Amino acid sequence: MTQPAKHYYRVMLGRQSVHAAECLAGGFIGADFGIEQDLSGQLPEEWRQFNAAFIPVFLAGHPDKSRIAAGLACGALWTVAKGIRTGDVVLCPDGSGRYHVGEVQGAYSYAPGQALPHRRPVKWLPIAIDRAAMSEALRNSTGSLLTVANISEYHQEIEQFLAALPGQTAPNIVATDPVVEDPVAFAMEKHLEAFLVQNWAQTELAQDFKIYEDDGELVGQQYATDAGPIDILAVSRDGQRLLVVELKRGRASDVVVGQILRYMGYVKEQIAEPHQTVEGAIIALDDDQKLRWAIAVVPSIRFYRYQVSFKLIRH
Repeated sequence: MTQPAKHYYRVMLGRQSVHAAECLAGGFIGADFGIEQDLSGQLPEEWRQFNAAFIPVFLAGHPDKSRIAAGLACGALWTVAKGIRTGDVVLCPDGSGRYHVGEVQGAYSYAPGQALPHRRPVKWLPIAIDRAAMSEALRNSTGSLLTVANISEYHQEIEQFLAALPGQTAPNIVATDPVVEDPVAFAMEKHLEAFLVQNWAQTELAQDFKIYEDDGELVGQQYATDAGPIDILAVSRDGQRLLVVELKRGRASDVVVGQILRYMGYVKEQIAEPHQTVEGAIIALDDDQKLRWAIAVVPSIRFYRYQVSFKLIRH
């Protein structure tokens, strides 16, 4: 899919959109995370440099938090303050099932003592998108509990909504996934991720791992990283191992091995504590010989097949 010239983000305006009304009235988006200092002049082009500097600051103020939570917080703060560029589009829920759409207008500013003090100016467009009108894929991505989610891969669908504005033309929407080799299975099994998360306790993986939570909220599903979104990030019950789970609807090819290794490398470098190891699990309907060869030399990655049953019951 062609990448858009500008990027698209879903941004939460406080927990459960508590500050949405203030942001809409004031023309801004913002973040907090308890880092009470002006970040002007401290926002490098690389988020890794920001995280290296501010994860210790975050942990000093939140000694009960894990490094995973610190990485999430600092990464989201950098994205709001720096990563989102002028001209990018943000979708922000207001808590009523509607997403307000805005265009970022300028650079970072600090508003000490106010709600969401790390701010960016936004021009709110005269449109709101009902969650029910979104495709399931876009609903899943915008429904992430993380503060910021990059939803640029759905830019064509979002622009179709924006076509309702005067002078806009709706684009053609083409959805592809180059790693999925069975488009029929892809359509039939589009609920795989949600089903797996809901039924995690019944899987073999649940014997050793639980999906990562923070303050009781499930944030390990579609865990956003600079390497791409991780389908599921889990942690062992003894806290010693992190697990990256990559889901493939239909047959998985050897391409997915490079993908999951990229995610595992990110987790090892940016998230894992020194005592934690990183493992991977690929879940798909089927594999092939190329995939078997690829994972044969990577013992830290396991492959699981899932089964889908379908039957009619006469009444």
